[in-house]
Amino acid sequence: MTTDTNRFEGARKYVLDSELAKIVNISMALEMPLLLKGEPGTGKTMLAHAIAENLSMPLIVLNVKSSMKLIDALYQYDTLTRLNDSRFGDSKRDVSNIEDYIKMGKIGQSFVTEDRVVLLIDEIDKADTDFQDDMLDVLDQMQFDIIEIDKTVSAKVRPVIIITSNAKKDLSDPFLGRCNFHHIAFPDPKMMRKIIKVHFPKMEETLAENAIAAFYKLREIDGIEKKPATRELINWIRALEADPEFNAKDLIKGEIPYLGVLFKKSPDYSRVTMNVGRRKMF
Repeated sequence: MTTDTNRFEGARKYVLDSELAKIVNISMALEMPLLLKGEPGTGKTMLAHAIAENLSMPLIVLNVKSSMKLIDALYQYDTLTRLNDSRFGDSKRDVSNIEDYIKMGKIGQSFVTEDRVVLLIDEIDKADTDFQDDMLDVLDQMQFDIIEIDKTVSAKVRPVIIITSNAKKDLSDPFLGRCNFHHIAFPDPKMMRKIIKVHFPKMEETLAENAIAAFYKLREIDGIEKKPATRELINWIRALEADPEFNAKDLIKGEIPYLGVLFKKSPDYSRVTMNVGRRKMF
């Protein structure tokens, strides 16, 4: 790993292609959020973890929910605790000081820290358009107001901002215009071999090749709602390696064990089991 704090060059268990490395580094240089799209399991979320590891920065994760309001990501005013403290009088805090009852949300935390951090805003497409656009306003200005105490919080150090989307909902044009963008395609077999090699450096070549070949054949079965992603492949290989009776050569014969590790939805599992049982996939 690099010791240069200004450039990202990958991490121990994150295989990085050159185009992704370039867009990460240019986004940091331009101090712009990087919006990542791609199907689940393509490494969007793990990229933020890899950047934090590689550049020795703390990672702050905001998991976006459909019901979330922007203020929740900025700060929370704990009115209930203040009320209880004022009623029972057993707190060491001064109940007249509202600021003692202000707690920073994830974006707020990334602003008040003394050190530069990686801020991951995960699955932004779950939020409504107002949340998205208002959040970008805050990230552009690098400040927000706490109305209860008439105070403006300004970022001490601009964070590295990674935003992910599973493309379940269109993002607004103003939002897209304020981000750099990169689509992470699902790894092809060549890239997947590199990824598997990183996670299983001592893995037998026959098992690696046969498992990857079977994995891509399974993904091609028609009608699958949730195709297995890289993390399912890694867990599946772990399951295969843990079985002392498993023979890697059985995979090319169409004998595919532990399908429940790869397919988590009942209709998908049933469809794949039927196809494997008939050996239509090979």
